[in-house]
Amino acid sequence: MIPYALGAGALLGALTQESPWAFLGLLVGIWLPQRVRWSAIGAFVLVVLRLSTLADPWTERIGQSVILEGHLRDGFLWTPEGKVYVRYFPRLEDGVYRLEGTLVRPEPKRNPGGFDQSLWLKGLGVKAVLEVRQVLSRQPASPTYRDRYRQTLQSGLSPEVAALATALTLGEREGLGELYEAFQQAGLAHALALSGLNVGILVGAALILLYPLGPRRYWVAIPLAWAYVWLAGSSPSLLRASLMATVVLVALAVGKGRNALLGGLMLALAVHLAWEPYGVFSLSFLLSYLAVLGIAILLPVLPRPKEWWGYVGEVFALTLSAQIFLIPLLLHNFNQLPLLSPIANLVVLPLLNLLVPLTFIKGLWSGFAGILAFPVEIFSQLSIWLTRWLAGGPQLFWGEISPAGFALYYLGLAPLLLALYKFISWRPALLLCSAAVLSSALPARFQRAEVWQLDVGQGDASLVRLPDQTAILIDGGRPYAAKRVVRALHALGIRKLDLVVATHPDADHIAALPEVLAKIPVARVLAGPIKPRDPLDLALREAAQSVGTPVMTALAGSSLRLGEARLTFWGPQGNEPDDNARSLVFVLEWRGRRALFTGDAPTAAEAAWPALPIHLLKVGHHGSKTSTGEELLRKTHPQVALIGVGRNSYGHPTAEVLERLDQHGVEVHRTDREGAIRVQLW
Repeated sequence: MIPYALGAGALLGALTQESPWAFLGLLVGIWLPQRVRWSAIGAFVLVVLRLSTLADPWTERIGQSVILEGHLRDGFLWTPEGKVYVRYFPRLEDGVYRLEGTLVRPEPKRNPGGFDQSLWLKGLGVKAVLEVRQVLSRQPASPTYRDRYRQTLQSGLSPEVAALATALTLGEREGLGELYEAFQQAGLAHALALSGLNVGILVGAALILLYPLGPRRYWVAIPLAWAYVWLAGSSPSLLRASLMATVVLVALAVGKGRNALLGGLMLALAVHLAWEPYGVFSLSFLLSYLAVLGIAILLPVLPRPKEWWGYVGEVFALTLSAQIFLIPLLLHNFNQLPLLSPIANLVVLPLLNLLVPLTFIKGLWSGFAGILAFPVEIFSQLSIWLTRWLAGGPQLFWGEISPAGFALYYLGLAPLLLALYKFISWRPALLLCSAAVLSSALPARFQRAEVWQLDVGQGDASLVRLPDQTAILIDGGRPYAAKRVVRALHALGIRKLDLVVATHPDADHIAALPEVLAKIPVARVLAGPIKPRDPLDLALREAAQSVGTPVMTALAGSSLRLGEARLTFWGPQGNEPDDNARSLVFVLEWRGRRALFTGDAPTAAEAAWPALPIHLLKVGHHGSKTSTGEELLRKTHPQVALIGVGRNSYGHPTAEVLERLDQHGVEVHRTDREGAIRVQLW
């Protein structure tokens, strides 16, 4: 019981960073035996004390111009004061630098499904970002053993195989390109993350080779596991695996139990958090520990066949056990789950298991490189071919999951685990599980229409989602914004669009739409009159044609019904010469609530629009003084205004427009300050 108490106490200590009230969890220990109780308290105090030694050195200097000097490795600058993340384009190579810039806080997540830099850096214990203005000096980094190892490892291999070998051995996935996406879609991405798989294979191979040493081989294998950590880097999963391997090897060396998986996991958790308490906020930390927790809890009680096909059942049981606690995390962060993952692990994983020791040995000495290049190439090409084939299999798609959704999943899973361990019978277990499933469906009955203004920088991308699952995308921003838009759609659970509206052929509005059309099925595209020889308009229409999506034309006076919503177009009046005046302008009405989308239409166009009260206004032209005139606000009386804007040199949104909106009592939201904005139409 002591390892469990140590792990629980350390976890509570690490969580005090997020909530000082986490220590109240220790009150549960009052009913536990004394030695267990004091083990939990001791681990808690140790982690809290460790946190006190990791005080943020940058808090008082945020927003200040600084000159920092130190070693730059993998995007992080290590200085005597502490570590900062460096933001500079193009990315700086490793070396010794003297940099001038401004210290800023990390960026939070700005869109559904977007990258949360602040959470990522928090998991690494980094609290500040250096926005570099000038590189004052640079000394190239001296080649390290890792660099020489990588060069030896990649010699004699084709580029794609070299990238795969580097990912399997060193965890460097940058060179994989689209191959990494194939591994994700096949359910094999975990094989490319340095984890217990790598450590277990290498330690197992070492134990076989050291068999003549008897029990002493367990002691010899321990430094080998940590030598691999030194070579490949101390990722959370690799640290956890090496800590657990150490615990198990020591237990085997002294002749104590061979089934200490759960106890070893909790002891590794305690040691890990005592050294790196910030790791509790890392996604890789959660995935790593929860996967092993699932194996430790579920695998021993799962029925498995003993016939000749028992291996198949063993692989399926292992895959299910490892993923059962991860499913909501995987769906929340990646929005899809490969349904052929068990088959992929059954077929491809044995090949990858064979490649891990081969690639590891190949990189150790150039003499091995020539001998092992051929088998590594053959097994890698076969693995790549199988992975790409399996990546085309069916996927379970899901949007981001709320805290309540996580709670309902694990509450529904708990009675099933209790039934497997025969603490309760299956009938009440299934009843409790069904109650959790039904509870998760209740919020759908109370959904309202919602409008999202996505953060695409200095550009526009609006999304309307109705309770009947009708989804409308209005514009998409510049080309770089396409990935943000697609990720946001996936995170919101949207896999198809009923309508895409291209308001007018400006790059900051529609340049991203061709890529969106290639990634998301779209029923139809609505655009203004064709603009001859305009490359943006032409690219959009060609992209729609290539995927079989019809492009329809709308003008003032036309209308369209989608489900319970009706779109009534106020503009354009015709073929105006000015691009902004050609903007598609429409009112979306749903159950008596109205939202007005204006594109970049100028005040001259606004004069022709009818007087009609609206609830939500998408401010024209990013808040430029040429749009959103006094007459429009008097005619429409909007309650809420959304401004799609990013860093710019135009002064958007202008003080004039903001003051005008304020005088009319309009509630204003802007993406440059708030990120993506969600407004419900009640």
